[in-house]
Amino acid sequence: MSKWFKIEHKGFTLWFTGLSCSGKTILADAVAEELRKRGMKVERLDGDVVRKSLTRDLGFSDEDRRMNIERVTFVAKLLTRNGVAVLASFISPFNDIRAYSRNEIGEFVLVYVKCSLQACEERDVKGMYAKARAGEIKNFTGLDSPFEEPDSADIVVETDKQTVEESKKIILDTLNEMGYLP
Repeated sequence: MSKWFKIEHKGFTLWFTGLSCSGKTILADAVAEELRKRGMKVERLDGDVVRKSLTRDLGFSDEDRRMNIERVTFVAKLLTRNGVAVLASFISPFNDIRAYSRNEIGEFVLVYVKCSLQACEERDVKGMYAKARAGEIKNFTGLDSPFEEPDSADIVVETDKQTVEESKKIILDTLNEMGYLP
């Protein structure tokens, strides 16, 4: 093959779901770095960043959470169909909205970043859990708003029992088995 042609890889969305402070962002960043090293086109969609731009008009009611994920799903679908590896890290607390994203995007791999509530609270450097417990933050997932454990996760990592490297390896090995890696 000529040096002028670049081999394109199939796009996919790797969707990280889990409680706040479970390790979604850290893990997605670590996987993204590895995918870039392999020459893949990678985009990161992160809940905290997206809420400052694309969905800044939304709150945290169940309806607003669903709208947030619908918008992100639209962006992920566009990128995925154009050969990009999209790494999306969102609490996305409901099974039905994750199923919607899977159906819309198609090439979708769900990673459940499983972590005990206690470990999440211990990792919380922003003090969000403490504020929620004090009533300063309403509709906080895992406390006064539900988080449904995924019923169709393709990958489960337990970040309170595994290192970032161990979890990253599980994800990369599974992506390789699924045929998504070069």
